[in-house]
Amino acid sequence: MKRDGTELLVRRAREGDADAFVELMERNKQSMYKVAKAYLKREEDVADAISETILDCFEHMEKLKEEQYFGTWLVRILINNCKNMLRRNGRMEYTDRAEMFEQNISGEEEKTREFLAYLEPLEEEDRMLMILFYVWGFRVREIAEFLKVNEATVKSRLQRGRRKIKQAFFPMVV
Repeated sequence: MKRDGTELLVRRAREGDADAFVELMERNKQSMYKVAKAYLKREEDVADAISETILDCFEHMEKLKEEQYFGTWLVRILINNCKNMLRRNGRMEYTDRAEMFEQNISGEEEKTREFLAYLEPLEEEDRMLMILFYVWGFRVREIAEFLKVNEATVKSRLQRGRRKIKQAFFPMVV
């Protein structure tokens, strides 16, 4: 069992403990926001995707096979919901860096927005890998299993993503 008690919370939530489910969502709300914001531009869309994900998660907890993979499962649901929203709306919108910094932001929100701004030059695949690795803290092996690709592919995409960020934001260093 993880030290932070996630697996115990998942077990309790699967048994119908609403407080445990709420605690799981609370623990993951910031990360869900970061993932959704990487896909969606408008705050309303981000909120809708997160709400839909929470509902889907609640309704389908019995489909989660192993408690330790709750985070992976939650992210996959969120990514699918974001992609479905983009398809339904017939648009592929990503965060507009200039618009981000026009808003009056503070603290953690500012860090999130700055991080997302760094991901802008990346293609969707690479952006999601960076979020899974740096925001969610998944290991390369876990990401490879999650995305059903080779570990070497994940490593090379992470490296490619870091290189693109460096070229885009630090051209004098490259």
